[in-house]
Amino acid sequence: PEANYYGLVNHGATDYLNSVLQVLFMTEEFREAVIRLTSSSEEYIDHHLKGLFEELLRRRADPYNILRALEVNNVREQQDAAEYFERILRKTSGNAAQIFHGRLSHRTECLKCQTVTDSEGPFWHLPLELEDSSGENHSVENGIKMFFTSTIFDGDNQLYCEICDDKVDATRKYVITHHPPVLLLMLKRFEFSYQFMSYIKINCNADIPHTIEIPENQTYELYAVVEHFGDLRGGHYDAVIKSKDEGDEWFIFNDSSVTQVKLIKAFYCQKIMINIQVVKKYIISSSRSIGAYLLFYRRKGEN
Repeated sequence: PEANYYGLVNHGATDYLNSVLQVLFMTEEFREAVIRLTSSSEEYIDHHLKGLFEELLRRRADPYNILRALEVNNVREQQDAAEYFERILRKTSGNAAQIFHGRLSHRTECLKCQTVTDSEGPFWHLPLELEDSSGENHSVENGIKMFFTSTIFDGDNQLYCEICDDKVDATRKYVITHHPPVLLLMLKRFEFSYQFMSYIKINCNADIPHTIEIPENQTYELYAVVEHFGDLRGGHYDAVIKSKDEGDEWFIFNDSSVTQVKLIKAFYCQKIMINIQVVKKYIISSSRSIGAYLLFYRRKGEN
């Protein structure tokens, strides 16, 4: 075989699931946490993941039990990889799922009395705006800055402050209160268009840094990308993942096919989605992709 890894059976249009399952398998800390499991409780799908991962260590595997556990009834209808990644984690015991589990606060500050209030909750991913304007490339780094930039509420948009008992000028911003060991960024390629009154796919290029800085001085390094080629109602998912075990080489996981990537540069897709041509060139600082959808970053210093 071209790689020391094995693929997954596609049951029709289940590449969306295969791509995220391969990312979970290649996330060593998640795989090891699942394989250490001894309970076969039906409350979680850990035992199904354990069986799948143990099979993937030896040969091509069939995710049939995972499909059943996630109640996928129509295997010929493509679904959203981000949605099913979250479904898997919600059905996985906390010991393994916590690797991707962060906490985010929506922090509001009254500019009159300086009172700060926090509305905190868990998150599985951070959604980044993806603008397709005048042929320019979207910058993931700029998307991160936009996500954490404060919004000012003034004029007609003032907010009510309970302390002041009045509408006041205020700011609101996102603050990560718990940085997960693995941070997932979702590029918002599927957006509602008021021009067409329907959801559309944004197919602009995205500049993807291999290292990112998150507020509170947290550094993360890229190790996996889930790509989507095609439009909203069809297309194809694959995953491009860096292997610790193979000297940080990159591999393309495309259903039953796994290929080592020597050159990572750009992502090209022919109109016939079954026949995908991928030409890539490895760059130390960043990569450019027209298909990147989910970006997985490992916190620097994590084993």
